[in-house]
Amino acid sequence: MLVNEKELEKFFNLSYGDKTPSRQEWEYFYSKEVKFIDPTQEKYGICAFIKAQDELIKKCDDIYLKSHSIAINKDIAFIEWTMGLKIKGLEFFYEGTTRLIFDEEGKVKEHRDYFDFCSGTFGKIPIVGGFFRWLYSNFVN
Repeated sequence: MLVNEKELEKFFNLSYGDKTPSRQEWEYFYSKEVKFIDPTQEKYGICAFIKAQDELIKKCDDIYLKSHSIAINKDIAFIEWTMGLKIKGLEFFYEGTTRLIFDEEGKVKEHRDYFDFCSGTFGKIPIVGGFFRWLYSNFVN
Protein backbone atom coordinates (compact mmCIF):
# COMPACT_ATOMS: atom_id res chain seq x y z
CA MET A 1 0.00 0.00 0.00
CA LEU A 2 1.51 3.32 -1.07
CA VAL A 3 0.11 6.25 0.92
CA ASN A 4 -1.01 9.37 -0.91
CA GLU A 5 -2.53 12.73 0.02
CA LYS A 6 -6.10 11.60 -0.67
CA GLU A 7 -5.80 8.75 1.86
CA LEU A 8 -4.34 11.08 4.46
CA GLU A 9 -7.08 13.65 3.86
CA LYS A 10 -9.65 10.98 4.75
CA PHE A 11 -8.22 10.71 8.28
CA PHE A 12 -7.36 14.37 8.76
CA ASN A 13 -10.59 16.07 7.67
CA LEU A 14 -13.78 15.77 9.64
CA SER A 15 -16.65 18.27 9.80
CA TYR A 16 -18.83 18.67 12.85
CA GLY A 17 -21.51 16.01 12.63
CA ASP A 18 -19.45 13.64 10.44
CA LYS A 19 -18.92 10.00 11.33
CA THR A 20 -15.46 9.24 12.73
CA PRO A 21 -13.35 6.41 11.24
CA SER A 22 -14.45 2.89 12.12
CA ARG A 23 -12.24 0.30 13.80
CA GLN A 24 -11.81 -1.42 10.41
CA GLU A 25 -10.65 1.84 8.81
CA TRP A 26 -8.12 2.46 11.60
CA GLU A 27 -6.85 -1.14 11.32
CA TYR A 28 -6.50 -0.85 7.53
CA PHE A 29 -4.39 2.31 7.82
CA TYR A 30 -2.43 1.68 11.06
CA SER A 31 0.04 -1.08 11.95
CA LYS A 32 -0.83 -3.52 14.73
CA GLU A 33 2.30 -2.24 16.53
CA VAL A 34 1.59 1.49 16.06
CA LYS A 35 3.21 3.90 18.51
CA PHE A 36 1.01 6.95 19.25
CA ILE A 37 2.28 10.02 21.09
CA ASP A 38 0.62 13.37 21.75
CA PRO A 39 1.11 15.99 24.50
CA THR A 40 -1.17 14.06 26.88
CA GLN A 41 -0.39 10.38 26.31
CA GLU A 42 1.70 7.59 24.80
CA LYS A 43 0.00 4.44 23.51
CA TYR A 44 1.43 1.29 21.97
CA GLY A 45 -0.48 -1.06 19.68
CA ILE A 46 -3.57 -0.69 17.54
CA CYS A 47 -6.02 -1.57 20.34
CA ALA A 48 -4.58 1.11 22.66
CA PHE A 49 -4.55 3.63 19.79
CA ILE A 50 -8.20 2.97 18.89
CA LYS A 51 -9.19 3.10 22.56
CA ALA A 52 -7.51 6.53 22.88
CA GLN A 53 -9.43 7.78 19.82
CA ASP A 54 -12.71 6.36 21.15
CA GLU A 55 -12.16 7.97 24.58
CA LEU A 56 -11.61 11.38 22.99
CA ILE A 57 -14.76 10.99 20.89
CA LYS A 58 -16.81 10.00 23.96
CA LYS A 59 -15.63 13.06 25.91
CA CYS A 60 -16.74 15.41 23.14
CA ASP A 61 -20.14 16.52 21.96
CA ASP A 62 -18.61 16.89 18.49
CA ILE A 63 -15.23 16.96 16.74
CA TYR A 64 -13.84 18.96 13.82
CA LEU A 65 -10.55 18.33 12.03
CA LYS A 66 -9.26 20.23 9.01
CA SER A 67 -5.92 19.60 7.30
CA HIS A 68 -4.22 22.62 5.78
CA SER A 69 -1.16 21.06 4.19
CA ILE A 70 0.19 17.57 3.69
CA ALA A 71 3.77 16.66 2.80
CA ILE A 72 4.93 13.12 2.07
CA ASN A 73 8.57 12.17 1.65
CA LYS A 74 9.18 8.44 1.21
CA ASP A 75 8.05 6.82 4.49
CA ILE A 76 7.27 10.03 6.44
CA ALA A 77 4.31 12.39 6.21
CA PHE A 78 3.55 15.68 7.94
CA ILE A 79 0.03 17.06 8.20
CA GLU A 80 -0.70 20.58 9.44
CA TRP A 81 -4.21 20.80 10.93
CA THR A 82 -6.78 22.56 13.07
CA MET A 83 -8.89 20.55 15.49
CA GLY A 84 -12.05 21.75 17.16
CA LEU A 85 -13.65 20.01 20.11
CA LYS A 86 -17.09 20.86 21.46
CA ILE A 87 -17.31 19.87 25.12
CA LYS A 88 -20.11 20.87 27.53
CA GLY A 89 -21.06 24.00 25.62
CA LEU A 90 -17.50 25.21 25.03
CA GLU A 91 -15.54 24.98 21.81
CA PHE A 92 -11.80 24.38 22.02
CA PHE A 93 -9.44 24.87 19.05
CA TYR A 94 -5.96 23.46 18.59
CA GLU A 95 -3.49 24.17 15.80
CA GLY A 96 -1.08 21.32 15.30
CA THR A 97 1.04 19.05 13.17
CA THR A 98 1.15 15.28 12.91
CA ARG A 99 4.18 13.26 11.87
CA LEU A 100 3.43 9.80 10.51
CA ILE A 101 6.07 7.16 9.85
CA PHE A 102 5.07 4.25 7.62
CA ASP A 103 6.27 0.66 7.72
CA GLU A 104 7.29 -1.47 4.70
CA GLU A 105 3.60 -2.28 4.02
CA GLY A 106 2.67 1.42 3.97
CA LYS A 107 0.82 1.31 7.29
CA VAL A 108 1.37 3.91 10.02
CA LYS A 109 3.87 2.54 12.53
CA GLU A 110 4.33 5.83 14.41
CA HIS A 111 1.86 8.69 14.84
CA ARG A 112 3.05 11.74 16.77
CA ASP A 113 0.94 14.87 17.31
CA TYR A 114 2.51 18.23 18.12
CA PHE A 115 0.23 20.94 19.53
CA ASP A 116 -0.14 23.30 22.48
CA PHE A 117 -2.58 21.41 24.68
CA CYS A 118 -2.50 23.89 27.57
CA SER A 119 -3.37 27.09 25.69
CA GLY A 120 -6.10 25.41 23.67
CA THR A 121 -7.62 23.76 26.72
CA PHE A 122 -7.24 26.18 29.62
CA GLY A 123 -7.33 29.45 27.67
CA LYS A 124 -11.13 29.21 27.22
CA ILE A 125 -12.04 28.46 30.83
CA PRO A 126 -13.17 31.52 32.84
CA ILE A 127 -10.71 32.61 35.56
CA VAL A 128 -8.39 29.66 34.85
CA GLY A 129 -7.75 31.01 31.34
CA GLY A 130 -6.60 34.39 32.63
CA PHE A 131 -4.35 32.77 35.21
CA PHE A 132 -2.91 30.39 32.62
CA ARG A 133 -2.13 33.27 30.20
CA TRP A 134 -0.42 35.18 33.04
CA LEU A 135 1.57 32.10 34.05
CA TYR A 136 2.52 31.37 30.45
CA SER A 137 3.65 34.95 29.78
CA ASN A 138 5.79 35.06 32.93
CA PHE A 139 7.47 31.68 32.60
CA VAL A 140 7.48 30.71 28.96
CA ASN A 141 7.89 33.95 27.02
